[in-house]
Amino acid sequence: SGIPGMAEFPNLTTLKQILEHARDNQYGVGAFNIVNMEALQAVLSAAAKKNSPVIVGLSRGAISYTEKVYLKHLMRAGLEMYPHLPICYHLDHGDSFESCKLAIDLGMSSVMIDASHHSYEENIAITKKVVEYAHARGVSVEAELGTLGGIEEDVTGTVCLTDPAQAKDFVARTGIDALAIAIGTSHGSVKFKGTPKLAIDLVAECRDATGVPLVLHGASSVFQETREEINRLGGAMPEGFGCPTDMIQAAITKGITKINTDTDLRMAFTAAIRKTFVEAPAVFDLRRFLGDGRTAAMKVVEDKMDAFGSTGKAADLGEIISLEEMAKRYAA
Repeated sequence: SGIPGMAEFPNLTTLKQILEHARDNQYGVGAFNIVNMEALQAVLSAAAKKNSPVIVGLSRGAISYTEKVYLKHLMRAGLEMYPHLPICYHLDHGDSFESCKLAIDLGMSSVMIDASHHSYEENIAITKKVVEYAHARGVSVEAELGTLGGIEEDVTGTVCLTDPAQAKDFVARTGIDALAIAIGTSHGSVKFKGTPKLAIDLVAECRDATGVPLVLHGASSVFQETREEINRLGGAMPEGFGCPTDMIQAAITKGITKINTDTDLRMAFTAAIRKTFVEAPAVFDLRRFLGDGRTAAMKVVEDKMDAFGSTGKAADLGEIISLEEMAKRYAA
């Protein structure tokens, strides 16, 4: 069937199924980026505790850091540990057809192709190619229109918010399953120098124009108390503000279904490790400080699942649609 070797795990879930349920029931699902075992444990144990569907974000950097093969088996381990949990493994910011193909071949159930740094027509052409390859294997595709306010891996220069009319055309011509829109957020720990401002009304316009679930990138809150804690313990994080939880909740009511979160987990993990180093300087057992980091990250994920409304929703998804079945539906 051309489906990679994850098919033995019936809980491997597509982004399409998770996000369409979230859209139809007005809640959001966090996509939490991980780079190692402890972070994956934090995300999945939080999801199991909260009975929440979960999207695990994996960047190109995470794939290279884990040398591909370790990542492939970490993904399998998560599915095996939590057989009743709907888990989506999602490539975050694939920058080419090749990076998306690699992710699908590793067994991910969803990929993001971000060709937003190309011309509009080129973005469509690259995205379409990814959609054809992915959908034949039952894998979901997210793409992006507009540029985020932050400094992305391939983006420099001006910020341009998503145009709903263009979004409608883009979705119709590419057949993507989810669209990341630019409404003023950015990557990193300094999303805003001052008071955060988002074009919340643009969300509903894009939702109505496209009919697909929408994605918010750069949506960490950058909790000030965590930043202060890191710096108090010897860190040097610059001053900056993220997306307040109430702003994300407002965006969810307008049609955002997937909320990308990386910085908040990194910060929680870092603060906990620094605390152990400062308060227990005799410790040199990796399990102790990595375990402390894991516990702190898990708490952040739990809180976000409550805030986004995905807590308790895992059971409501119904039967999980396999990649094989999804491929048949796309082909029909």
